[in-house]
Amino acid sequence: MAQQYTEPLLKKKYHENCPGCKVDQMKELQRGIPIRQLVSIWIVVLSTALPISSLFPFLYFMIRDFHIAKREEDIGSYAGYVGSAFMLGRALTSVLWGMVADHYGRKPVIIMGTITVVIFNTLFGLSVNFWMAVITRFLLGSLNGLLGAVKAYAVEIFREEHQALGLSTVSTAWGIGLVIGPALGGFLAQPAEKYPNIFSKDSIFGRFPYFLPCLAISLFALGVTIFTCWLPETLHKHNDNNRSCDDSYDALEAASHESSTKEIKEENEGKESASKQSLLTNWPLMSSIIVYCVFSLHDMAYTEIFSLWAVSPRKYGGLSYSTEDVGEVLSISGFSLLVFQLSLYPFVERILGPVMVSRIAGVLTIPLLQSYSCIAIFSGFTLSLVINCASIMKNVLSISMVTGLFILQNQAVDQHQRGAANGLAMTAMSLFKAAGPAGGGALFSWAEKRQDASFFPGTQMVFFILNMVEALGVLMTFKPFLAQRRQ
Repeated sequence: MAQQYTEPLLKKKYHENCPGCKVDQMKELQRGIPIRQLVSIWIVVLSTALPISSLFPFLYFMIRDFHIAKREEDIGSYAGYVGSAFMLGRALTSVLWGMVADHYGRKPVIIMGTITVVIFNTLFGLSVNFWMAVITRFLLGSLNGLLGAVKAYAVEIFREEHQALGLSTVSTAWGIGLVIGPALGGFLAQPAEKYPNIFSKDSIFGRFPYFLPCLAISLFALGVTIFTCWLPETLHKHNDNNRSCDDSYDALEAASHESSTKEIKEENEGKESASKQSLLTNWPLMSSIIVYCVFSLHDMAYTEIFSLWAVSPRKYGGLSYSTEDVGEVLSISGFSLLVFQLSLYPFVERILGPVMVSRIAGVLTIPLLQSYSCIAIFSGFTLSLVINCASIMKNVLSISMVTGLFILQNQAVDQHQRGAANGLAMTAMSLFKAAGPAGGGALFSWAEKRQDASFFPGTQMVFFILNMVEALGVLMTFKPFLAQRRQ
């Protein structure tokens, strides 16, 4: 029986002090699914996703306590400004942080991102007025460039056959964080009122009723910061123009086949020229980013509106829920989302493909959202059952759309362009998501003032406009707008 060799006959050349080369050496020895790296990426992404939407369940009450809104109907507008500050800050600096990650490494940007969560998320919980809340949220977004760097890291830390799993881990952890964050905010806000036997009204948690959820998330981010100090750096740092060890391997192999060097070189140069085209002219990438931005705008506006609608009084078409009630609904949705992403979504995506999954999910979202305005007629157990089922379905459909488009974006470019492509997608998405809370809050406040209108009164208009945005996104998933790269 012929002997099976696990080592390549022609070994790659590694640079002794290059962290990227050390990672490549480690990857050569990997066998099976790298669970440790998956868990590392999971907790890093979760730490930066939790504070993004954790404020929404208690934001209505926080703005009310600041006494900046002259009327109750104006609270939603001010809440939208606070919610948008994070995404605005991130949109302004995402490209810069991507450049820093390409020059200095992924690890410093990841550590800086988690430290930013520790500092500014804590300060947000200690906000004493509206402007302090806006500024701390803006700084939290502008100084946290972690997501773009960790997407590149997820590709570089795994062998090629596991890169899709790494990218899926990023999107899944991100989606879970955007659901678990509000659940924590709902359960832990106003602890002196909810848990008087544990928290005194004279304690710091009584004087700052929205500090506890922020502190809990910041402590988790602190633990992640310490953990990331042991993460390996994946960026190659060579003196020969940062060429990777793959380039050294190719050069060595070419040297052993001089007779075909010229032909191979010309062919590779042609491929390299094609692969280095401007990302802005790569229509499969740009079309998937645009559709992704439309759905992201819808999802961020929905996240803001859902919490405002749930805690608003019944007289305005709301549910009169407490922050704890909202947290319970979102925690159930988060668990269901985790089960769906890890079990059903890969199976469905393999059968239908990412485009069809996104399209079907968008179509199903429209009648589901329009039914929300009728949910307020229920009460008691019936209300709890209906709102939980609706929230689970909405979040499952939402993450299906986003994950499908995320897959398309990474398929639209070669590996060496994925970092820049993800940075571009982050900037565009952040701009749209910055408009989501502000637009959603303003829309909600306007709708509350038209309770007696003949055409879609009150919250019916809110969900109708959300559906218009969703319908636009669905239409954009069809050809010729959404293009797919030929594999």
